[in-house]
Formats: sequence, structure tokens, C-alpha cells
Amino acid sequence: MVLKVCLAGATGWAGSELARSIARTADLALVAAVARKHAGRVLGEVLGEPRLTGHIYASAAEALATPCDVFVEYTKPDSAKTNILAALGHGAHVVVGTSGLTESDFRDIDGLARKQNRGVLACGNFALTVALLQKFAGAAARLIPQWEIIDYASDGKVDAPSGTARELAFRLSKVRNPEPTVPLAKTVGPRETRGATVSGSQVHSIRLPGYVISAEIIFGMPDQKLTIRHDSGNSARPYVDGALLAIRKVSTLVGVHRGLDSVLDL
Repeated sequence: MVLKVCLAGATGWAGSELARSIARTADLALVAAVARKHAGRVLGEVLGEPRLTGHIYASAAEALATPCDVFVEYTKPDSAKTNILAALGHGAHVVVGTSGLTESDFRDIDGLARKQNRGVLACGNFALTVALLQKFAGAAARLIPQWEIIDYASDGKVDAPSGTARELAFRLSKVRNPEPTVPLAKTVGPRETRGATVSGSQVHSIRLPGYVISAEIIFGMPDQKLTIRHDSGNSARPYVDGALLAIRKVSTLVGVHRGLDSVLDL
């Protein structure tokens, strides 16, 4: 069986790499794409890949007129939720690569997904090293009661924290909340210097040239510390294999599931 895929953000940095990789598979077919700038064109003409014969549309609503099994959301935070809800309304399973969705957004999405009996696999980062970071950090949090997260990205990234950092904080909240020696309310000086509290964890977002996406979590105990860090390079290639896996596995889920490890045997 060939899975029909609609890809929103198909001409972007990560989306274009994923589209070309889908073209090389035998079990996936990219039947429609969303990219406002190139609407009306054939995706293969834009990406230089003749095997991509699907048309590009200006909006998810238009693209979803072409039936698909899986909708992949790789656009921007301000349009992601609308696109996801539209896809679920059309009966598609959804893979989410866009960051910036809030816990409230995920609750709304989960409600509709369960009503439609469809799966949503949300991975702020599809890299295997991020899945491992999340797994190892969860194990460490069971033993070490204090930690903070540092979120690095390029100076052009508008959402903060990144989806990677948000997801990490969310995962840790399911284990426990950190126990700082000095409660935040007793901070002397500007409270903002202690970072933002995201799902119970303190997160510090750095936005500077030279970074792509990095996530670091530091655990501390008396006379010892543990640092776990993921760094990505300039290529979108590390995210492709995880995204392909998510597309193939999302139909086995119902409701919102967070992180690539939802479909990995870790």
C-alpha cells in the first residue's frame, strides 16, 4: 500500500529535503504540497525532482481537496494549528514538525484527533539524537532533582523556546518538577535572568548567528553535574529519516503523541 502524503512547507529548508526523500521511496507518494510563494506550480519543477508530480497550493485548505492519508505540517507557528485541525477534519493523520505550538494548542488538537480517531505525532525535532536526549534526560530526572535547559537557535528564529526545548520540558514535567535550592520567588534582582518557566523547568533561549538548533540540559548535584546536549549542523538531513518513520507510523496512533520515541523501541 502506498501512503498518500500532503506536505505543508514543502519548499522550505526542512520540507524540501523531506520532499526529495519521499520521491525516492516506493511506499510513499507526495500528492499535494503547500507553499504560498510557489502556488500553482508542480513541486518537482520547483525542487528539481521530476518524480514529485504533486501540485503546490497556497493554503492547506486548498491542498487538502486532494485526498491524503498523512498530512505533514512543516510551516510556521502562526499557521500550524489551523493547518493541523483542517487536516484532521479531512480525515488525515498528521505529523507535526513545526515548533511553537502551546500546551493549549495540543489539547485542542488532541480533542479533535480522538474524535476523528486519527493520530497526531508531534516532533519538534525529528533527529535521532534528540530522541535520545529526551530519553536520557527523563532517566536522569528520576535521580537528580535540579536541572535547567538552554535552548540555542539562529538569530532569525522567531519562536522561543524552540519546539525541541518545549518538548524536553514537557517530558520532564511528567517525571517530576525540579527542586531549586532558592525558590524563584525569592530571586534577588530581575526575575527574568532566571529564564522562563516552561512546564515547570527553567529554560534560557539564546538566539545568535552561528547556531542552527541546539538543546542542552544541565543536571546538578552537590560536587557533580551531568550535561546532555544535542547539536545540529547546517543540513536538514538529520531530520529526514525520523520524519519518514513518523509518516509511516502515525496511522498506528490515536490522539496526540509527543516525540519520535513514541514510535521507536527505546
